[in-house]
Amino acid sequence: MRAAPSLPLPTDVRVMNLTARVVMVLMLLLVLAGAALWLAARPFFAIGSIRLEGDVARNNEVTIRANAAPRLAGNFFTMDLDAARAAFEAVPWVRHAVVHRIWPNKLVVRLEEHSPVAIWKGDEGNDRLVNSHGEIFEANVGDVDDDSLPAFGGQDQDAPAVWALFQRLTPVLARIGRSVDKLSVTERGSWTASLDNGSSIDMGRGNEDEVIARVERFVVSVRQVAARQQRAWDHADLRHPDGYALRMRAPLGVPNN
Repeated sequence: MRAAPSLPLPTDVRVMNLTARVVMVLMLLLVLAGAALWLAARPFFAIGSIRLEGDVARNNEVTIRANAAPRLAGNFFTMDLDAARAAFEAVPWVRHAVVHRIWPNKLVVRLEEHSPVAIWKGDEGNDRLVNSHGEIFEANVGDVDDDSLPAFGGQDQDAPAVWALFQRLTPVLARIGRSVDKLSVTERGSWTASLDNGSSIDMGRGNEDEVIARVERFVVSVRQVAARQQRAWDHADLRHPDGYALRMRAPLGVPNN
């Protein structure tokens, strides 16, 4: 005897069955999410240790932890790593930080410290420092040997350009036995250098290559010019298109520059 063919379920029954399945899945997801949140909140996942790597010469680990720890929030699962990075970068002398989680409750922080190359002269003694990337940063200037660093001046946004020109000027002026004590640029882009023997150079306006070209032309002949005058020069003006002007010091014997 042939079995009677099964009839399809009515539409409303199929909808009810589908709805029941969806509700069950949603309830299961809610239970799992709740369990995950409960588990994540357990003290076991609270950050228990922080390992510091990289540059810590300017700050000891105790100081870094003391400065950064109050800014950290959350546990292994909930901590915002960008916020944690910012907390470590807010520590004096720290230029950059990379923060990683280590299961189940540790942080590893790799630090890069600022390497000071110059003092950025500010108004009313508000001096700051310039690092080897040409960036101005806040730190205690007294933590470095002021006598070993040149002074830079200008608008804050000019700091990378000042550092770049300083690096190119140094070997050029070394040919006449001089080094830069101070390098500054005005708002209109005019460059001035004060040297280690108290003399100064107005290098004029222009891009880095143009300024360096003027100084190159200057160092080629300044020794001979000063020797003919039998006096040391006090100030050089390189803003002339076909040469330069020198102001000489009082005659105190044969110049050594």
